[in-house]
Amino acid sequence: MNELLFFSFAIFCLSIVLLAFRLGKMYLFATVAMFALLMNIFVLKQFDLFGLAVTGGNVLYGALFLITDIFSEHYGKEDALRAVRLGFFVSGFFVLSIQFLLAFVPNNYDFAQESLLTLFSLSPRILFASMFSYLIVQHIDVYVYEAIHKRFVNMLWLRNLGSTLLSQLIDTIIFTIFGLLTVSSFGIAGVVPMEALAEVLFVTYVVKIVVAIIDTPFIYLSKKIKKRE
Repeated sequence: MNELLFFSFAIFCLSIVLLAFRLGKMYLFATVAMFALLMNIFVLKQFDLFGLAVTGGNVLYGALFLITDIFSEHYGKEDALRAVRLGFFVSGFFVLSIQFLLAFVPNNYDFAQESLLTLFSLSPRILFASMFSYLIVQHIDVYVYEAIHKRFVNMLWLRNLGSTLLSQLIDTIIFTIFGLLTVSSFGIAGVVPMEALAEVLFVTYVVKIVVAIIDTPFIYLSKKIKKRE
């Protein structure tokens, strides 16, 4: 059941990206903001996929890479970088504003504080690692995409997959090590022990590979949409 829902949700989100592209650049920017905001909520949901533990934010995060590649392909590097910075700004605003909301002392009529604390009282280490990783790897994706495009002009699949898989690998390493890894010798607490590091990296990256492969036909469809216009 989870597997069917996962692939259905992936196709739905990627189709929304194409619809936004068809409607125009501003809709694509708006989709970046929407996905970046929802990603920070959906990542809190955890479930099993083919026996592997994943989070609900993987699809939206993967879709953001498709959007970045569409910007690079059709509008150029500068617009792609603007989309990256927009996503970072929205994520940062969401995370910080939630912390302000949690800091308010609830009154006797409040019924949401405990639930909000459960969902959004993330450690500063995880928040910093997530934001830092997003900003770094999305910039890498844009520059790698451009570099492959210059060298292999007619190989759309290569620049789409190549830039995404490389940047997603770096993202997985950065976030897991800086946000989740437990390093006992330095007294650093986390949710991933050192002995499980390789397994967590592998599982997380495999899910991202699957999403990257699913999104490849969608960037080809974006070329057809552009040609039709």
